[in-house]
Amino acid sequence: MSTEETSRFVRIRVDILLEVHDEDAVTTAALRRIADDGELPDAERAHAEGAVTEDTAEALAYLVDPFDLVGEVPGVELQQASWSSERIDYDPDSPEWDLDEDDVDEDGEADGEEARIG
Repeated sequence: MSTEETSRFVRIRVDILLEVHDEDAVTTAALRRIADDGELPDAERAHAEGAVTEDTAEALAYLVDPFDLVGEVPGVELQQASWSSERIDYDPDSPEWDLDEDDVDEDGEADGEEARIG
């Protein structure tokens, strides 16, 4: 049997590019989420508050949660997730940012669908 027939585990890779119009709103929302987390130890809370105050990308990492993406999907349980954020240079006219083309794996087959929003 092939891996596709025997494995119950599926990896979904998502790459999201956000344009931040209001850094203060993002930072405020991240600070609010940190303040509302009653299980966060004081030392970690202080570190998190400093990180989100200094860097909007860090604030977004506190607000965008992969668990939220699949929490309501019936029949699945999230086993593991990791994510990060970083500031990048973005040129929508550059060919490397063309999201209209499907990614192709080494077999020449499309890996999935991508959608452009906006």
